[in-house]
Amino acid sequence: MKQSKAKNLRQRWNISRWAIAQPWLTICFWLSVVIAGIFAFSSLKYGLFPEVSFPVVVVQATANFDNTIETETQITTPIEKAVKMLEKKGMYELRSSTYPGQAVINIAFTTQSNLTSATADVETTLKQVPLPPETNLDIISIDLNESAAISYAIISNSKTLKELTAIAQNQIIPTISELPEVLKVNLLGDSSLKQKDTDTSLPNTFPTLVSFNNQNAIAFQVVKRADANTLEAVSKVEATVAKMQSDLPEIKLLLAETQADYIQEATQATIDALLLAIILAVAVIFPFLRNFPATIITALAIPISLLGTCIVMAIFGFKLETITLLALAIIIGIIVDDAIVDVENIARHLEAGETPKQAAINGTDEIGLTVVASTCTIAAVFLPVAFMGDTLGQFFQPFGLTVSAAVLISLLVARTLSPVLAVWWLNEVRRQEAGGRRQEAGGRRQKAGGRRQEAEGRRQELDGNNNEVKSYLKQDGLLNQTPIRRQEAEGRRQKAEGNYDEVRSQKSEVRSSFYNLESLFNQTQQLEKTLSDRYQKLLNWSLDHRKIVIAIALLSFILGVAMIPLIPKGLVPQLNRGEFNITYTYPLPNFAKNTENVPSPQPTQAPANNSIFAEGAFKWISDLTKSPTRILLRKSRRVAQQIEEIVLSSPEVESVFSIAGFQGEPNHGKIYVKLKKERSLTTAQIQEQTRKALSELKNISISVEDIPFVETGAGKPFEIMLLGDNLEILYNTAHKIQTQIAKIPGFVDLTIAPQYNNFDNPMEITHRAQKQVIYITANLSDGLGLGNAIDLAVEIAQPILPPSVKLDLGGDSLRVGEVFGSFFVTLGFSVVCMLTVLVLLFGRFLEPLVVGLCLPLSIVGAMLGLLFTQSDFGVISLLGLIFLLGLLDKNALLLMDYINQLRQSGLNRRQAILQTGLVRLRPILMTTSSTVLGMLPIALGLGAGAELRQPLAVAIIGGLTTSTLLSLIVVPVLYTLLEDWWKLKLG
Repeated sequence: MKQSKAKNLRQRWNISRWAIAQPWLTICFWLSVVIAGIFAFSSLKYGLFPEVSFPVVVVQATANFDNTIETETQITTPIEKAVKMLEKKGMYELRSSTYPGQAVINIAFTTQSNLTSATADVETTLKQVPLPPETNLDIISIDLNESAAISYAIISNSKTLKELTAIAQNQIIPTISELPEVLKVNLLGDSSLKQKDTDTSLPNTFPTLVSFNNQNAIAFQVVKRADANTLEAVSKVEATVAKMQSDLPEIKLLLAETQADYIQEATQATIDALLLAIILAVAVIFPFLRNFPATIITALAIPISLLGTCIVMAIFGFKLETITLLALAIIIGIIVDDAIVDVENIARHLEAGETPKQAAINGTDEIGLTVVASTCTIAAVFLPVAFMGDTLGQFFQPFGLTVSAAVLISLLVARTLSPVLAVWWLNEVRRQEAGGRRQEAGGRRQKAGGRRQEAEGRRQELDGNNNEVKSYLKQDGLLNQTPIRRQEAEGRRQKAEGNYDEVRSQKSEVRSSFYNLESLFNQTQQLEKTLSDRYQKLLNWSLDHRKIVIAIALLSFILGVAMIPLIPKGLVPQLNRGEFNITYTYPLPNFAKNTENVPSPQPTQAPANNSIFAEGAFKWISDLTKSPTRILLRKSRRVAQQIEEIVLSSPEVESVFSIAGFQGEPNHGKIYVKLKKERSLTTAQIQEQTRKALSELKNISISVEDIPFVETGAGKPFEIMLLGDNLEILYNTAHKIQTQIAKIPGFVDLTIAPQYNNFDNPMEITHRAQKQVIYITANLSDGLGLGNAIDLAVEIAQPILPPSVKLDLGGDSLRVGEVFGSFFVTLGFSVVCMLTVLVLLFGRFLEPLVVGLCLPLSIVGAMLGLLFTQSDFGVISLLGLIFLLGLLDKNALLLMDYINQLRQSGLNRRQAILQTGLVRLRPILMTTSSTVLGMLPIALGLGAGAELRQPLAVAIIGGLTTSTLLSLIVVPVLYTLLEDWWKLKLG
């Protein structure tokens, strides 16, 4: 009764029956999906990463105060207290910088917040703040997706910089500004005038000096709209510039800086890896199935599922970027998996003698619940990733939804289209095989008769030749006279035999090619049989030694966990982009009034990158407008010139683009370095060489920085903060910690910001969360992971900290902890969702419990892979671990569901387990092999952006290899142990 009920349930929920009954409707539906998918794919835009909005509101307050402390008390502190209330409305970070007579308060909101409403909330709050009557407030709204897309340098051998400025203002900038993707165009290199922006909500462009390859120039910087695609914006700008260049032959418009090239290269490299993954995943299937139509049916599931996923991506507005393309690459194995399981099971029923239609119905009935359960659990695993909620969740939402959509669409393909094609194509193969067997038997009979006729013919031919010779000799009377004639006759006989041997040799060669292919199939089949026999013996032994098996599983889990501290930990790997930035700062003169005794401040560095604020962002000083700005800019230009000469001396460098007066500070500059494509060193190695060469420059604070992997305005990745109420104690503590950290290899460009020489009347006071703060920031050399750097720094700092000083993390240092925390919560939620789906499908807790206890089996292989390749254990590899949960769950369900079916048919538990091992080994090996080979192109680390993709593939390959080997043994053993324990408890 129980078996009949289970069978009816499987038949009722088997949509393959409906698809087989309506084959043309099924075909037409998937043809429609393919056509719509092609249009959807063509509409998807390219990008490097998902665009996440970072709403920021900056409050600039100015008043007539002579010193920083008074400004802090009268302006900064009241504003911060009032704005603190906005935490209920999405504010997650509050920081400020105070100068004599000026305060800049930076208010960052969560990615879910609306910039317009956030600005309105700030404006409403500030109206209630009691400020000195002479205070002026300027509220600036910033969306950091409104980033610089491309910059061009304008140079000429015949025109002055003033003439070039006029050409840029009158002819170039107005034309570029009219493009729909362009928000504004900034003029760079004009040191005399302030340029008014077309959008008054943005800060003014400040006086700057520009050079390209150490030649003075004018430049224009194109800022794209927040919702504009970078590649599309750059493409239209490039086309417009090309047209203008032909109209302006007296000047040269040279590409100075853009990230579009790297975006294009990284995206194309990921697409190439995806295509190669598809080819390898399909190639490994054929030796297992040994059937061309079956292989084609399985392979068709890949493009159809991917095109269906493109429809979902287009609906949600996703792009073809690193994250979504990685999602498409890793689900190739799952897409093939669903089709493999169905087609392989149908083929097995065909081999048992069933008709194609009956084989398709019975095969899909048998495997349907398992496929549906495993695929739904994979979707359940990844959906929490899409709805993590925080900034990280916004960033990985496309990944989670893309994977979930792809696996569900592949399930529909496997349950509807694959069975229909199997009925048609495998039926034809079966008829051909049957006809071939009949022809082969008839051929063997004809061949036997032919050999007899052939032998008789040869004898007759030889006799005829002999009689002919005899007749000839007899006519000429030479029968008994010359042996030469007899030799001639013998030669004719041998020639006849040689012609026959040549024909026979040609037939043998043709036959040999088929024999070679058949031999390959036989070898594969023999290997498969050998593996199956050994697996049966190992499984049989494991069932008799269950404690040993469980001990091995526990030991592997402990080993995997023990390897985690040995693996570099970071947010994202350092990319070999072929480009980087150099920022520099030199000491400003003292602009404070009535403070003649205050010494000039040392090189200052603003808060590095605790969030979306760059070093020096919004740090202009109002008094600076009364100072000799041109003199300061020219000094900054001379500093840039020294740096440029050193950088350009490297044979690996292609171009250098410098901006003196960067971010409104005349003593601050940025140099963008573009490396040659054909170079012998990596970006990190060239950065290290550059640091050593630039260390000769004195009294200049220099930082060699990576291009941020997400445009958040961030600078240095490592940042720790010291918070307290006494500037002198904070600063002295920071110096002690800096001295100790500097002794650790791997920390470079280590700085303290801000610098102080007079604590009674400082030039700058910085706040974080209403506390005075000192920042210690650093870049990291290749080989030191950010997580490891944080651990080392915190360990050093703790004994040094006085009771009044608190240490906190900022920038990427803070995000590492947030990432791991968010992911482990998401991981736990994913496991709960997965097990809930299993309980609903199986109606009991045994199978979900077995799956849950087997999940850690993937850790040891994943950690081994990351350790061997020294890949970072960070955001991307964590995604691989979540993916492994779904794959391990799928293999476990394949085993347990068939065990249950065989037991319901009358076999005892041990027989059912051994028979399941025999039947399910091949599909599990096929899916594992196809997934591993599909990940291989990504794991090899080829192409632009490979450092970002590689940890994901390495974790999947390592984890899947060990989890498959262990689960084939541990799942059946754990299944029996838990069932025995359950019965004993109930008994």
